[in-house]
Amino acid sequence: MKILLPVVMACAMVAAPASAESVTPKFEHVITNIPGKSLVTAEVDFPPGDPSAPHRHAKSAFLYVYVLQGAIESQVEGEAAPHVYRAGDSFFEAPGAHHVLGRNASATEPAKILAVFVVDSNDKVLTVYDKEGHKQ
Repeated sequence: MKILLPVVMACAMVAAPASAESVTPKFEHVITNIPGKSLVTAEVDFPPGDPSAPHRHAKSAFLYVYVLQGAIESQVEGEAAPHVYRAGDSFFEAPGAHHVLGRNASATEPAKILAVFVVDSNDKVLTVYDKEGHKQ
């Protein structure tokens, strides 16, 4: 069984622009009845007003996000407008989605999400940030 938790930590650092968000791995497990797939989870903490730079996740990654605390403003390329998700809300990003906006919607309160990936077990990098000024 491959251990992906170090990969989750690395995903916060791969080509990561300056940001105060923090990623904490929570769980990783091979999905035994879906050969080659794993379930990986991480908590992401956003300080007040903190943005996440535009990024994509592994091409195989189906991402489900549950807002644990606060409010997150999010937009995936192709969506007409950003949406604010509050504690208890959830959203998903399909494989290959370009996350063009993600930020703590509050300037005064922290926000926290639980990111749940279903991903190819051999994917090494789960998050790749855009190069500055360049859409991937």
